[in-house]
Amino acid sequence: MTLKLSSAEMVAAARQRITEIETPDLIAMLGHPDVVVVDLRDIRERMRSGFIPGSFHAPRGMIEFWIDPDSPYYKDIFGQNGKTYVFHCASGWRSALTTATLQDMGFKAAHLKEGFSTWEKYGGPVEFPAQRD
Repeated sequence: MTLKLSSAEMVAAARQRITEIETPDLIAMLGHPDVVVVDLRDIRERMRSGFIPGSFHAPRGMIEFWIDPDSPYYKDIFGQNGKTYVFHCASGWRSALTTATLQDMGFKAAHLKEGFSTWEKYGGPVEFPAQRD
């Protein structure tokens, strides 16, 4: 099978038109009241690798519906004026595609360029979900 456009090409095209934030820069932004970090990874990834403290979990498959105020799935966290939304995944691919899609919808956002993969390397804090019995 030959694809018209590969996933790598899609990510490269998205990165040409979105705002990318380097890991050390997002670490420095943590705790700022106007920054909302959104984790797009699967819940199993968050359980296995941990997550950025204070991040909001939004599964990749629902994000377009969660940011749309006309959707029955809308989440109020995405309706806050004056916030800087930074999306991330594990390596920056899913978040690049997500950020480009949300930008097309009229939602202003950025993404963590290298994703969670370099977070600990740069000294970023990590939390783990509480263990379930």
